[in-house]
Amino acid sequence: MGSNSSTAASTEVSTIVKHWREHPPSSYSLKIHNLSELEKSTALSDNKYQSRLFTYGGYNWRLIIYPKGNGEDNVRGFISMYVEIDSESLMLFTPPTEIFAELRFFVYNKKENKYFTIQDVGVKPFSELKTRWGLQQVLPRVTFNNPDNGYIFEGGQCEFGVDVIVAPSLTNWEVLSFTKKYFDPKFSWTIKDFSELKEDVQKSNSFPRGGKEWVLALYPKGALGADGKWLSIFLCLADSDKPEADEKIFVQARFRVLNPLGSYHFEYPLETWYTEQTPAWGWAQFLPLAELPKVYLDKEDALKVEIEFKVVSATKYSFTEADPPEKDWVQLTPEN
Repeated sequence: MGSNSSTAASTEVSTIVKHWREHPPSSYSLKIHNLSELEKSTALSDNKYQSRLFTYGGYNWRLIIYPKGNGEDNVRGFISMYVEIDSESLMLFTPPTEIFAELRFFVYNKKENKYFTIQDVGVKPFSELKTRWGLQQVLPRVTFNNPDNGYIFEGGQCEFGVDVIVAPSLTNWEVLSFTKKYFDPKFSWTIKDFSELKEDVQKSNSFPRGGKEWVLALYPKGALGADGKWLSIFLCLADSDKPEADEKIFVQARFRVLNPLGSYHFEYPLETWYTEQTPAWGWAQFLPLAELPKVYLDKEDALKVEIEFKVVSATKYSFTEADPPEKDWVQLTPEN
């Protein structure tokens, strides 16, 4: 009996993207009037040319060109291009942080009247440990140096450039937490002379739980919709802690009307989100009023209610618009 076996071949996906573009680089352009002289001069500076500092996205950068390839990385036969962040830009933060940027490198082609564009699509983290990122093999030198190909023109002129697309710092964030343990999860409130109350609503003193101030509101003759037959009760956020626009606070708790005999309390669970539109929550028909004198009022005509908190959510957040990236365009033309 024979058997067939198959092997899965894996191929590495390149992250290098090349294309042509008509409009020039938006971050920095370096135009050279005599490439051969530049190549001679760079022999005195590790075969590289470093541009002046330019500002883009709020940070200072340099464009670095290796016209004969980056010998530090054992690259020969290619144009190598890099971007380096100025170390002082990193020291604007305490402690220094990472700055993320996407890099696009350009080489102008006079014949096509377009820019050859090459980039590694990954976003690069610039930090104290890694201040320079780039591409070792932008163009083969034999391709670049042949005037028929259009990269060198008018007696040795050429142009390089870069787009530095700085990822803005994270300014919009939200952290949601849930408080589940309390030193004292219960709040008790005694309403005296309940049967003699004239006001439509009774409110407790404010009390803190879960980082917020709360108030109990009780309607001894029923709230709207209770038909005067029900005890109405609500848990309300205090005026000083009303939810802000788009804020949400989750509450899990239990309401109780206590039996003065110490057992058979009437209780009901509350689970809801408090918002700007709903800063109070409860029941218009919590307990029939007819039941109160039978079971829940004590000998002194007092009614005792209680709420026990299980969970209260809290949100820390920051919604700050980041500064728009700067749009500098700088040209550097070395002297012949």
